[in-house]
Amino acid sequence: MKPLTRGLLTLTLTALFMAGCAVQQPPDVVDRVPDQDPNRLLSQAQEQAPAQAAQSRLEAANLYARQGLRDEAFAAADALDAEQLSESDRVRWALLYSELARALDEPRAVLKAATVLDQELRMSAEQQQTLQERRRWARNALDQLDPERFALPEFTVDVKRIAVFLPESGPLRNVASAIATAIRRHHDMQNSDVQLRFIDASQHGLDALYDKAEQMGAQIVIGPLDKDQVTTLEQRESVPLPTLALNYGRNSRSQATRLFQFGLSAEDEARQAARRAWQDGHRQMVLMVPDNDWGRRVGESFWNEWSEQGGDVTNAVRYNPERPVSNTVQTALNVRGERAQLQNIDALFLLAVPDYARQVPPTLDYYYAPDLPIYATSHLYEGRHQPRLDQDLDDVMFMDIPWQIPDAAVGGEEILPFYATYQALRKVDDVSMFSLMAMGVDAYEIATNLAILTNAESLNGATGQLYLTADGRIYRELPWAKFQNGIPAPILIPGLSTPDEE
Repeated sequence: MKPLTRGLLTLTLTALFMAGCAVQQPPDVVDRVPDQDPNRLLSQAQEQAPAQAAQSRLEAANLYARQGLRDEAFAAADALDAEQLSESDRVRWALLYSELARALDEPRAVLKAATVLDQELRMSAEQQQTLQERRRWARNALDQLDPERFALPEFTVDVKRIAVFLPESGPLRNVASAIATAIRRHHDMQNSDVQLRFIDASQHGLDALYDKAEQMGAQIVIGPLDKDQVTTLEQRESVPLPTLALNYGRNSRSQATRLFQFGLSAEDEARQAARRAWQDGHRQMVLMVPDNDWGRRVGESFWNEWSEQGGDVTNAVRYNPERPVSNTVQTALNVRGERAQLQNIDALFLLAVPDYARQVPPTLDYYYAPDLPIYATSHLYEGRHQPRLDQDLDDVMFMDIPWQIPDAAVGGEEILPFYATYQALRKVDDVSMFSLMAMGVDAYEIATNLAILTNAESLNGATGQLYLTADGRIYRELPWAKFQNGIPAPILIPGLSTPDEE
């Protein structure tokens, strides 16, 4: 069974008390909790090896739960790597985490905990029954979010015919070509009997495209790629065929049933960076984003998520990429003389392309801020090892798709998702298109496994861990890496940085 994804914390402790929710812990969940400070346990976990860190986080979660601090307990249980726990402790974690998640109305987190049911772990009949009941609750809760959107009876059988709407001319031609190449290559590597038909989206309107797809008996559509076309589809009541758009529309929410959207969203990366920085213990952030529409959208996504977590933005600077980096850093860090003022700054969120990003850490060094943690998106990494160029990025933490950082993501190329396709596509000369090719591979996998995603499970993809959100968008959870000697390296302990001790 494919792994389930973690849920996102959405309800506050106050709301839970008002709703009369209570966490009743089974005795075996808390009977071994040591008499320690949970905050100290979490601090210790930052310095421990993975197995011991997971154990410390579990005990901290237990302590928080006993104190009635559900939000803190959930966060601690959510952050640990359950695979590092012993079998008995993994069951303890599942019972605690699933109960907290249910109290916080987090069905996806309940499903994540319930994966232990498929791991043949030793547990009592009562424990097994409890987890099964919670899993049923989670699936029912997700179905009730939008039952029509996820009602796809045509996927009770295997998908055999797919229509692909991609432009063969126009401004998106090169992007479309990279995606199409990956879809074709992955299809061939799978020795699949699925029939693919590519229809030129630059030559036909949406209605004509769907007419052609229906004439070929397509069961699902991949595309379109153009944002305007996706926006048009969002405004419809429904689409003629289940459709996996390869972009996100401009509407705040899609109205169309059977419309799914997938892309390499920088906004999603910004939100993940905000959650990671908060998890690492930071509370006051500085933002540096480019002064353009892209920077505005990504910066707002980080800011909104950071504020929702409870964090403060000390300063936000929209920089001109053509002007010296030192000007931006001086403003962001309130430099006086030659020294940054860091009294109310815990960390920096950076959105930048490689040439600009490489100048930021040395500039921080110059202004006496060498230890300021930096969180960045995938855009600062070109996707190939260039230690001489990237050594200035040492200690910068960033996320990227597994196919771009295999050592950090999964421990080596050989255990990447779809390794044979990865090897074939990695030989392509244009490195800038490799992420788009990974997106094409995942688009094919989503289209042929949509029933899995609509059943609240996740797919382990080339572009990240994929799951379907309530509004029909495919969300990607990305692995993190840290530059060491100019090369992306794994972060071996759950906490990405060690916050200063109070």
